[in-house]
Amino acid sequence: MAAEFTGRVALVTGVARVGQIGHAVATALGAAGARLVLADRSAEALDERLREFAAARVEAVASPGDLTEAHVARAAVGFAEARFGGLDIVVNVAGGLTSYGAFEATDAAALDRELTINLRTVYCVCQAAVPSLRRRGGGAIVNLASIAVVHPQPNLAAYTAAKGGVAALTRALARELRDDQIRVNALAPEAVRTAGNVQSMGTAAHFVEMDDLVRTVCWLVSDAAAALTGQVLPLTARAG
Repeated sequence: MAAEFTGRVALVTGVARVGQIGHAVATALGAAGARLVLADRSAEALDERLREFAAARVEAVASPGDLTEAHVARAAVGFAEARFGGLDIVVNVAGGLTSYGAFEATDAAALDRELTINLRTVYCVCQAAVPSLRRRGGGAIVNLASIAVVHPQPNLAAYTAAKGGVAALTRALARELRDDQIRVNALAPEAVRTAGNVQSMGTAAHFVEMDDLVRTVCWLVSDAAAALTGQVLPLTARAG
């Protein structure tokens, strides 16, 4: 995969923290030749990522800000246009779980938070990115949903609703953008082995390995998956 993405431009969201999904995906795409637009809330953390990628001789530009705001998402795409001439790949990782508890105890404000950080972020980024992808003759979008969409669990109603929205949006965009040669797919992983998840869930939990998730994302945005769109792919822990 060393040269698979040479000449392509990838926008990856949620990249600020080392060892988290966005950072791992951006690292893999950069190592495979992609030029990167790194988007996250923290300008300070993004500056650190830029230094990291510069040391690895990966071309990258940072776009800080709250991606739940449409103008911030448009700014990120603007960086891709201004610095690299366009955009070919989008990986929407930014999001998260903010509410856990029984449905009756989860108020509408909690639902609003989950919808905002998960569904609204993906919506704004995709809407900003589509014109740029179309001008390049097509491209690939991968959104991060959750295994909760496929196998719902107790105490996650608001989060599941938000990630279910991500899955539905993925399918809708895949159909709407098919003639533009823009593929849109989603991953629905079980909990991924990150430092934060291990700390909160314990070492005995079954985790999706980060390498497995990253390889799947890279495959989905590559030419090898050119016939695949509108899919929400479950990603589970290895057996054993």
